[in-house]
Amino acid sequence: MVGMLIAISLLRTSGVFDVIIDGMKWVASVVNFDPRFVDGLPTALIKPLSGSGARGMMVDTMSTFGADSFQGKLAAVLQGSSDTTFYVIAVYFGAVAVKNTRYTVIAMLLADLVGVVTAIALAYLFFA
Repeated sequence: MVGMLIAISLLRTSGVFDVIIDGMKWVASVVNFDPRFVDGLPTALIKPLSGSGARGMMVDTMSTFGADSFQGKLAAVLQGSSDTTFYVIAVYFGAVAVKNTRYTVIAMLLADLVGVVTAIALAYLFFA
């Protein structure tokens, strides 16, 4: 758990997220999508790893773009649309001493992806 938090901190401070976000904006503009949703995605990228890290990314997005901006509202919707996947796996499977999680990680990450896509669609429906 501490290792994940250190890795998230390194990603934020090293500028790796900025490179990823710029690349995603470029891809969105190439395929003629509105690139505003990309600024809210750091919250979704961190959420499976750390709830507090995702909250920090949401607050950072709201500080940068404003709480009433599309990006800020999208970050808030993304914050509430999923759970901290790896924490849930560690706690719940650890509580019942399950050692082989089989397809659980894949299923939960797929559910996170569905939540992100749905959150983006609903944010455009209600806030754009």
